[in-house]
Amino acid sequence: MASLLHSWCLRFFFLVIAVFGTAMAAGYSTPVFRPTPWKLAFATFYGDESASATIGGACGYGNPFDTGYGTDTAALSSVLFNNGYSCGQCFQIRCANSPYCYKGSPFVTITATNLCPPNWSQDSNHGGWCNPPRSHFDMAKPAFMKIAQWKAGIVPVMFRRVPCVRRGGLRFNVQGNGYWLLVYVMNVGAGGDIANMWVKGSKTGWISMSHNWGASYQAFSALGGQTLSFKLTSYTSHETIIAYNVAPSTWRAGMTYSAAVNFH
Repeated sequence: MASLLHSWCLRFFFLVIAVFGTAMAAGYSTPVFRPTPWKLAFATFYGDESASATIGGACGYGNPFDTGYGTDTAALSSVLFNNGYSCGQCFQIRCANSPYCYKGSPFVTITATNLCPPNWSQDSNHGGWCNPPRSHFDMAKPAFMKIAQWKAGIVPVMFRRVPCVRRGGLRFNVQGNGYWLLVYVMNVGAGGDIANMWVKGSKTGWISMSHNWGASYQAFSALGGQTLSFKLTSYTSHETIIAYNVAPSTWRAGMTYSAAVNFH
């Protein structure tokens, strides 16, 4: 009996090692990001019920309906936007201590897709809601209407970072030309954000890309006619994953290519 138990334990150990090794080889990260504590902020809304005003936000996601973010999005004050490194992050927001809050104080989970810039012509407590050092969410109207009555205009809220739950792998929208590559990274899971990025052509080594703005990274290299792979590090968890052979050698500007890997 003891030898059978010992044999079973050894088999289980090697099975775990094999599965872990396969996951690492595939470029998957370990699940390290967890929800943060609740904090106080304020929230307003912009646009109308169609959320069409959210198209073309500062993160570079284009039409959030086409890129999978829908209407549960928000523009962040510059304190929260963090020079674009917060693009793609997910937040749970609930109305707090206002007669306009819905009963039970339900929360909505939003994705950061835009910047709410400062308005220095207005007092920070009267119109300049996104002025530093305020933490503020200017939400798409459909998202705001999930937590409070829209006629409130502005409400105090509690918010916290939560892991982003995404279907499928990372998506890369490619812009530029054969000598300048600009890539927007979308559908990022877990922390939702990117800190560093590298590109590798089929004829090059890894090339460091610089942060352009929002969720975009660029490389000034001759990469035309080469298959492209990407290596990315999460801003939140610092985990690194590799997406091999994402874009074919026939890649062209304006196309979006999907990878099989994502942060978890």
